Amino acid sequence: MDAPNNGFLSKHPEKAEHNQYWYSPYTIQKIVEELQAVATKVACLSTPSIYFSIPAGSPLRQASWLLDYDDQWAADPHFFKYDFRQPEALPPDLRGAFDCVVIDPPFITREVWALYAQAAQLLLAPGGKVVGTTVAENGPMLAELLPPGPDPAGFGPPAVQAAAFRPSIPHLIYQYNLFTNYRPAVLCEPNPEIPSDD
Repeated sequence: MDAPNNGFLSKHPEKAEHNQYWYSPYTIQKIVEELQAVATKVACLSTPSIYFSIPAGSPLRQASWLLDYDDQWAADPHFFKYDFRQPEALPPDLRGAFDCVVIDPPFITREVWALYAQAAQLLLAPGGKVVGTTVAENGPMLAELLPPGPDPAGFGPPAVQAAAFRPSIPHLIYQYNLFTNYRPAVLCEPNPEIPSDD
């Protein structure tokens, strides 16, 4: 379970004014491994810890974008200042350009998730994958709001479901689940950082 030191976490403290809560180094590592296994171009919506932990210089990092409200990352050439209240403001050249989006909204309400889902629909190519984190109780809502996943076997697109892997977010007071609209490659195993519910 050892995860390497994460350079992003050591350089960027969480900002209360942006409701930022970073994933643990191990959780970041596993989400990045998932993206490397299933995606070629990722839109990181309000997930700077994921974007900046994709290895610099890798084809995946070079093709991916960070969409976030916090200007501290504006110098990155693949940064877009993203206000979740205005999904229609996404630039035309990013629309339909991604095969995966990773979403971690600052708030867990239906109203906020509906706006993030709208952004995901605009950013994803047909059959694109979604990885999102929120409380378990939001699962049915995500299945309703988020786009269906890819249908490689011809059995119909899979619904959004909770993955076996649950993220560790050390400074958050409640436990999140991780949801995908496809069958995960790496996030299909439980996170040893999180005690079992059994």
